[in-house]
Amino acid sequence: MNTIPNGLHHVGSCIRPPSEYNAILLQATLGCSHSKCTFCGAYKDKTFAIKDRKFLEDDFAFASRYCTHQDRVFVMDGDAFIMPMDKWTWILSEIKEKLPWVKRTTCYANLKSIKMKSDEELAKLHEMGLKAVFLGLESGHAGVREAIQKGGTPEELIFHTKRLRKSGIKLVTIVLMGLGQIELSLDHARETGIALTAIDPEAVSVLSLIPLPNTPLGQAFEKGEFKVPDDIGMIAELRELVKHTDLSRGAFRSVHASNYLSIDAKFPQDKERVLKTLDNALAGNVELKPEWMRGL
Repeated sequence: MNTIPNGLHHVGSCIRPPSEYNAILLQATLGCSHSKCTFCGAYKDKTFAIKDRKFLEDDFAFASRYCTHQDRVFVMDGDAFIMPMDKWTWILSEIKEKLPWVKRTTCYANLKSIKMKSDEELAKLHEMGLKAVFLGLESGHAGVREAIQKGGTPEELIFHTKRLRKSGIKLVTIVLMGLGQIELSLDHARETGIALTAIDPEAVSVLSLIPLPNTPLGQAFEKGEFKVPDDIGMIAELRELVKHTDLSRGAFRSVHASNYLSIDAKFPQDKERVLKTLDNALAGNVELKPEWMRGL
């Protein structure tokens, strides 16, 4: 009797964007190459490393036999884009050869990993099948970015993400409401909206901050040293973000479980509708998600 092997070789937790729920999860790296963000509790169970090719060869053999109904590959972990070009070209070549039915390959990226790729390398990655990257932008506010140890200035962020988009690789940006605390709440939202407008990504995904106890930010929150806006404050912050975000053509979503209000819209056509919905929420005419329903 034939038995199915254990499957793809995964170490520790596996984190992927919601849109990649049915993708083949190819763990080419462990952890995150940056791993300094004060709010992030992911990948605490592992040290960053690029996995040996022998493990990936076994993964491709498994996927070629048992994953024939999945037409996407998500390359993990937190910043797989940091891999050098020779590793990326090998992986993309293997996907094309061993998994010819796959239509889309994606990964997480950060500013550092994009900066390390030349324009020619970005174009080559797109040509070989890397269709989109998910970027934790978090904030476009210089002071907030420095406080959360995100790395890079808003100006650098805008410059290098525009280089990425010019290559043809699609960009999904993730922003995090609440990082500016109560004091900088609206400033954080406004500057983030201005950055998003300059970058003009294909999609914006909004999350709301939930302080985690295994992070420096979460520990500061427990001590009363970090003040998170309440539900109405978060909605006001979200409205400020929407007000200052202009996309030529892109999705704007706040459907993550952490958010008090779900929005699934297309900009620019739905922007005014979204603003009206948020105004109604601020006026108390729209029911917000109760605290106990929020989660990661």
